[in-house]
Amino acid sequence: MGKIALITGAGSGIGRSCALKLLANGYSVVLNGRREEPLQKTKELAGEFGANALIAPADVSKPDQVKAMFEACEKTYGRLDLLFNNAGRGAWSVPMEELAFEDWQAVVDVNLTGAFLCTQQAFRIMKKQSPQGGRIINNGSISAEAPRPNSAPYTATKHAITGLTKSTSLDGRGFNIACGQLDIGNAATEMTAKMSEGVLQANGTTQVEPRMDVEHVADALLYMANLPLTANVQFMTVMATEMPLVGRG
Repeated sequence: MGKIALITGAGSGIGRSCALKLLANGYSVVLNGRREEPLQKTKELAGEFGANALIAPADVSKPDQVKAMFEACEKTYGRLDLLFNNAGRGAWSVPMEELAFEDWQAVVDVNLTGAFLCTQQAFRIMKKQSPQGGRIINNGSISAEAPRPNSAPYTATKHAITGLTKSTSLDGRGFNIACGQLDIGNAATEMTAKMSEGVLQANGTTQVEPRMDVEHVADALLYMANLPLTANVQFMTVMATEMPLVGRG
């Protein structure tokens, strides 16, 4: 049996692409998402490698569900080598003063609290397993560096993920647990489809933005995942070359 990975948000987009990449490269992968049907589709898309996928529906913002998911991973595979904290969501693009508290809280619950809860459970497994240690990779997003207009909840949580990444690296250092962050810009998924029609820019204009094949994200994740635990990519940015990030605004 190869390495064991757990991916949150594995039912679509970046999570699905990364799950398929890991499965095709010898990993067994725990597929997490809120709904079972998209996870089953990911498993089917893996073809023969789908036999090494475990479907584990759970809401990452719920501590009891997260705990049960990691217990299922440990019971099935006996260890965990890689956690990819990928699950995320945004809120309505509205002026800050119009944003409902419930929408703010929903983004924080999934993007930040969910990543923390999964990291916490991963630590518990990785510290006690033999050989000790493992790797955690966080999906930070380009918004971990620079915001888009009307994106306070998403941007705030992604900036916070950078802090979580650094704290995880520090707290895992004595237990052979490595942590890095993958910041992704305009991968071609369902979530970024509107970029082909035009999205609001910092200067108030609307502009079509280029996108890149999501396969490049999966390749980057595989590189980070396959490093020995003596080496770590702390931060990596993978983005569409011509997207307006450098000099945004």
